Amino acid sequence: MKLRVMFRSFRSAPLPRPGSVATGGASALRAGAAALWAALCFSQDAAAASYALRNADDSLVGVVSRVRAKHEDTLADLARLNGLGHSEIRLANPGVDVWLPGQGTEVVLPKQFVLPAAPKRGIVLNIPEMRLYYFPPASEAGPEVITYPLGVGREGWSTPYLSTRIIQKKVRPTWHPPESVRKEHAEQGDPLPERVKPGPDNPLGNYAMRLGLPEYLIHGTNKPYGIGMRVSHGCIRLYPEDIESLFAQVALGTPVRIVNQPFKVGRHEGKIYLEAHPYLAEDAERFEGNLTSVVGMLVRVTGDDGYVVDWDRAKAVIAEKNGMPAQIGEIIATAKAEAIPYEE
Repeated sequence: MKLRVMFRSFRSAPLPRPGSVATGGASALRAGAAALWAALCFSQDAAAASYALRNADDSLVGVVSRVRAKHEDTLADLARLNGLGHSEIRLANPGVDVWLPGQGTEVVLPKQFVLPAAPKRGIVLNIPEMRLYYFPPASEAGPEVITYPLGVGREGWSTPYLSTRIIQKKVRPTWHPPESVRKEHAEQGDPLPERVKPGPDNPLGNYAMRLGLPEYLIHGTNKPYGIGMRVSHGCIRLYPEDIESLFAQVALGTPVRIVNQPFKVGRHEGKIYLEAHPYLAEDAERFEGNLTSVVGMLVRVTGDDGYVVDWDRAKAVIAEKNGMPAQIGEIIATAKAEAIPYEE
């Protein structure tokens, strides 16, 4: 696996128009302050990683790294600067204060990923992981994968699991809130108009790609700190800089597979890895204490090769659910012996 680093720039939301603070009162002041703070925080470049896939059998990419927090850092800032979502950085740093990590605090950046069990073609959305994997068409440089964090649908507005395609792309989209969303907002005393024009109040951001499903989009956001959380009405949200990058690469007709894989099994250089994320609350009955999906993925990644697995270690990884790959076994040249524990 070879790492290729690209660079992108954060673009903050525009500041209020002249005069809007005087007419908008305290809320406009807060909006202006938030936009100014975003401009100050995210005026620098951030590195986006593209991982070359040199070995067809390997399904582990990236590395876990660490940084020291500065006095002014928040975990949300560090997550966005490093291509991570809220949930990922929280799981990797239990006990670290989200808003005040503190000067010199070591922060783990979980930038190693087991690839989902899906064809390496087009877009794969793993909802419980809250992460998108894009496998571009093959180039002279060879196959690669690019990955971005997501915001997904909250409970009751879950994103469906199926295969579809990108059927439309739109720059500066107008949002037409579905009737169900308008009803919910009205009941909460926050009525929505029938259409929201492009601009800072539009939750779709500056780019949107429509799926072959009624009302479902992959789009940007005007609330980037919701990336890595269940906050949408079923659509897929990306950081503004990520959707801009993805939008430019994805063609109409690109396949999109939406999967439900809180546990992923992969292999790399003869070792077997397990990555576990919290499953969605509505899926507790399916995944709690159930290793069926893990066994199925293990068979898939090992093929005809023999292997040994430490099942106690696998159970511990699933219990911890910290979102980082951990070695649970290795490939062997003899017949399959998956019940035999191995020594590290």
